[in-house]
Amino acid sequence: MSNHDIFGLAAETPLVLIKQMARNIPPRIMAKLEYLNPACSHYYRVASALITDAEERQQIHPGMTLVDWTFGNSGIALSMAGVRRGYKLLLAAPDKISREKQDVLRSIGAELVITSSDALPGEPRSCMNVAESLVKSIPNAFYAGMYDNPVSVKVHSEVTGSEIFHQTDGKVTHVFVPLVSGAMASGLGRFLKEINPDISIIGVESQGSIYTALLDNGKPGSPVFTELEEIGSLQQSAFWDPSVIDDVIQVSDYDAFNCGRELLRAEAVFAGGASGAVMSAALQAGKEYREDDCVVVMMNDFGGYYLSKMYSDEWMRKRGFYRKAKSALEQITAEDILQLKVRRDLIFAYPENTLAEVFEMMKQNDVSQLPIVSYNAPIGSISENKILSILIENDEAMNSKVVGFMEQPFSVCQPEATISELSDKLQQSASGVLISLSDGRLQLLTKSDLIDALTHK
Repeated sequence: MSNHDIFGLAAETPLVLIKQMARNIPPRIMAKLEYLNPACSHYYRVASALITDAEERQQIHPGMTLVDWTFGNSGIALSMAGVRRGYKLLLAAPDKISREKQDVLRSIGAELVITSSDALPGEPRSCMNVAESLVKSIPNAFYAGMYDNPVSVKVHSEVTGSEIFHQTDGKVTHVFVPLVSGAMASGLGRFLKEINPDISIIGVESQGSIYTALLDNGKPGSPVFTELEEIGSLQQSAFWDPSVIDDVIQVSDYDAFNCGRELLRAEAVFAGGASGAVMSAALQAGKEYREDDCVVVMMNDFGGYYLSKMYSDEWMRKRGFYRKAKSALEQITAEDILQLKVRRDLIFAYPENTLAEVFEMMKQNDVSQLPIVSYNAPIGSISENKILSILIENDEAMNSKVVGFMEQPFSVCQPEATISELSDKLQQSASGVLISLSDGRLQLLTKSDLIDALTHK
């Protein structure tokens, strides 16, 4: 059946698997694309529910002016929900919010009052205080309070938390959530922990935000300016609930913006800096998780609102955040190539094996060269061509130990070595490159393996 109310759409936001960026991380990493809705942010459901709640309480009616402060996304959602129902919008926003968000807000019809980003909470010139002053000075106005309205917690508990659980078939083990007011983390955290107390809720914030110190010692940290939007806070929210927050991770502007840019190039996930921060934290922490873990990462902001900022090379360079994107070849690693091969234990010889034994191993395993290993470390190699040249000179050498005829050992690389690095190594040793796995085992890659990986891609 058709849905005739753009803010009444009940479709779930997608949960997608992160493949390329998480290829070397044990657990499944799933991105919950909360920005894929008409308002392009996770405030979509909250804005509509907030207005409905206020109307039912007879606090507002069409024709009134809704006033609030915003980092942009909450204001866009509130404006879209408001104009749809006949309300005017007046919003205070810090001057660091992107040009795109300001343009969208004005296009919707919202009136903007831009405040200084360096103003701390409590200062008259801060956007929070400006918004509170505006609502007192304007007749027929209502302070919406998107960041501190309890409807936010209810929505994320009843809707967002439930979606996560059902979309993962109840297998979710960790949820990474951007911390702004804490409403999302508290709401979905309460829902999920009631079902399974072992589910970990990890808050993510910008460097200089207050929640890490608040969780560690009960006192807010010292606020510091950040270029990131839609994440972090300079003051404690009424929704802060440490009983459902297992950890808080801070992420730098540099890591957040570059992770967000890589999400678009590697995963076709067009998200903003806050989403980049949360994904960066999840990928780093996920290295220590188990293979059967299921990690959900909340993506709360849309990349299209940051074309003039994080997606602008010039803007990134001016602020020292720019990192050159990896080329297609640099994104293929030894681990990727090994996954394309049929895994089997490495065939190798010991120093005390005779040439006859080594040659028999080659025939049985259909290989033309072998590494020679001592105490799990490669010390040399031997090839069919080498054995042939030895026998031409001395046909009785087959009973001699291979250690006396060793060639140079194969180069050893880590699983994250790129295909370009592996190719360079193979130019030095045409036989192969050994890959040292995390469990101590070794695997061999040859030029043929690299060619297979390139043609497979």
